[in-house]
Amino acid sequence: MQDTTATAERRAGLPGLTLRPYRDETDIPVIVDIINRELEADGVPFREDVGHMGAWFSKASAAFNPARDVTMAEVGGVPVAFCDRSWVDTTLEPITREYRMGGAVLPEWRNKGIGTALLLHNEEKQRELARTHEVDLPRVFGSWTSDRQVRTTHLLEENGFAVVRHFYEMTRPLNEPIPDVPVPDGLEIRTVRPDEYRKVWQADVEAFKDHWGGFEDSEESFQRWLVRPDFDTSLWVVVFDGEKVAGASINAISKEENEALGVKRGWLHSVFTTREYRRRGVARVAVARSLAILKERGLDTGILGVDATNPTGALRVYEGVGFSVAEKSTAWRKLFEV
Repeated sequence: MQDTTATAERRAGLPGLTLRPYRDETDIPVIVDIINRELEADGVPFREDVGHMGAWFSKASAAFNPARDVTMAEVGGVPVAFCDRSWVDTTLEPITREYRMGGAVLPEWRNKGIGTALLLHNEEKQRELARTHEVDLPRVFGSWTSDRQVRTTHLLEENGFAVVRHFYEMTRPLNEPIPDVPVPDGLEIRTVRPDEYRKVWQADVEAFKDHWGGFEDSEESFQRWLVRPDFDTSLWVVVFDGEKVAGASINAISKEENEALGVKRGWLHSVFTTREYRRRGVARVAVARSLAILKERGLDTGILGVDATNPTGALRVYEGVGFSVAEKSTAWRKLFEV
């Protein structure tokens, strides 16, 4: 720990900078505050909250363990920044093991070398972890930024990261007419039973194996999903073929985010169609019904995220029901050797 702290202090050129591992849930509000103050400073129209972060930290797994993968940066014992790490095997060719990393610095502590020190710390910790993994895959570091985060973009570029993918956050006003899309023949939309939660989860995971990126599909990840504070199946639109899941829109309302930003929007967090049912209008009906539900709940905007070059035509589906691009974000990668 002393060597790590001394290295960070030297890299940042900031006397008194210390690094320590995540302790327990008392660190979560501190991390959320750092994230949100950075997002606000950068003009990014999203917010994190303690409940969602607590759900993410609630189950340690092989891919993410807060005690191993979260680091707090302090000056004089006061937290000023943090960084975190996880890993995933990516989908689509070329398949890699991606060692992901992120973090945030309080706005008043920017331009002091802390971000650089934490990025290099993240790389070192991920290299250590990678040396314990016996896998015959290329290794890459991965990160993600809103395109509004100019400082973070420059930091990644200066340290050898390259852009690999672009993503959009799209919004749709709910005061405009919502199309009445019929359910495809032979399929139905009905309430999801508790014993079907895992079935829906697994269908979502399987559907996104055909999409770019990667997702932790461990039991711990499933359990984190169940305890999210916005887990509300009354908002979901799931399309069934008998007992089989054909597709869905997994929707949620983040009350804390809406209050913090002064907005009334609902998230279509995951819109998917399983491979067998594609090109039958499943996603279109799920999205249209979702917009109607969110409007009934008193919201005025629907929002979702999409790969800008999605191979299944999702962008066209969303544009077809009135969504337009509101925000842009970027995925970054950097090849490394262990």
